[in-house]
Formats: sequence, structure tokens, C-alpha cells
Amino acid sequence: MSATLSRNPAALAHVRAVLFDLDGTLIDSAPDLAGAANEMRLHRGLEPLPYDMLRPMVGAGARGMVGVALQVAPGHADYELLRTEFLDRYELRMLRLTAVFESVQPVLHALRTVGMPWGVVTNKAERFALPVTRALGLFEQAAAVIGGDTTPHTKPHPAPLLEAARRLGVAPELCAYVGDDERDVQAGRAAGMATVAAAWGYLGQGRPVEQWGADLVMNAPDQLLKELVLP
Repeated sequence: MSATLSRNPAALAHVRAVLFDLDGTLIDSAPDLAGAANEMRLHRGLEPLPYDMLRPMVGAGARGMVGVALQVAPGHADYELLRTEFLDRYELRMLRLTAVFESVQPVLHALRTVGMPWGVVTNKAERFALPVTRALGLFEQAAAVIGGDTTPHTKPHPAPLLEAARRLGVAPELCAYVGDDERDVQAGRAAGMATVAAAWGYLGQGRPVEQWGADLVMNAPDQLLKELVLP
């Protein structure tokens, strides 16, 4: 599939490092996140929801999963307890079905081969992000893994991306950020980075991906290699 150029076709020509979101961009974690949500429903005598209903909400984390599974949102009296239950259930099964997207592996291999550093910036707390990336063989390859609680802020705030660039030793304006949620594009732009919307990911239920304002919208990970100027 070809890349859809949404704003700036030459956006990646100057890039010297690539940062990736985790869930829906590098890894397919939806089966385990959806599984944890349906476990909560089954525990309450409710029928499991279809996977296709749960998958798009993965990018919204516990808030999204509790919301779609039990129709409870932040501010509800039971929300914090349900959020804690969801995270505890997820932690027990977070590596049961989760895997790196098969189409992502050659991209990471190519970046490693040419010596272009890459890292992970996710809103997933380190409690989950570190063991998941270690178990899937990403932690050892990545030049940095930034979780949702590594800095005082989460995306769309630019702080996590700026911390990743600092750890990579690459100026933010020489980095690209790739993610499958509109908040990823917002964070990347706020950090002064080139932005790539990963249309192969979960995308959520908000605006269409073409309207996020990313420099590039890519339908498949290998398009990244065609747009980067590799060493």
C-alpha cells in the first residue's frame, strides 16, 4: 500500500532518529487489553463484547476500555475502582496474546542495520511498558523507552518526546514521531518533530486520520523506510 502524503512530502528528509508509540504502532496489544475488559464483563455476568468493538478504544487506555466495556467514565463514583481492576487484570495477561506487528519487524531491523537510533514513547505506565518491551525484545534494541509516568506529563504534552530525544542525544527537530492516535501527532508537533500517523493502528473513534495534521499518513510500516534518508 502506498503512503498518503497529507501535508509535507519531504518531512522526513532531515530525520536522524525515529520515535514510536507502542500500542497499535509497534505492537498489537489489543487482544490482551480487550481480553481484560471482557473479563470484567464476565465477572459481572455480562456477555463479552465483540473484539471489533473494543479494538478501536485501545489507544484511550484504561479510560477507553472501562468506558466501552462498562459505560463508566472518569468522574463516575466507581471509575477509579474499575480502572484499578482493569489494570490489575491486564497486568496478569498482558503478554498472553500481545506481539510485535509482523510488518514492523523489518523496519526496526533496517533502522538498526544502518545505525539510525529509535525509541519508544508511550502513555502506557512503566509498570506495563517496561516488561512488555523487554518480553518482546524491543527494550534491548530501543535507545530509549519512555512510559506514561517517566515524566510528569503524558501525551499530548511534548515532555515525554523531548525526554526521549534527550536520551537519544538527537535534537527534537531531527526526530520523527510515529503513532496511531491524534494525541501522538499533537505531541510530536508540540515537540517540534516530524509526525507520521500510523494508519495500520487502532486510530480510535475521533476524527479521520487524514485530519490529524500529520506530516505523513502511512498505511504500512515499510513506507517509513521509503521516506527516510537512511545513512
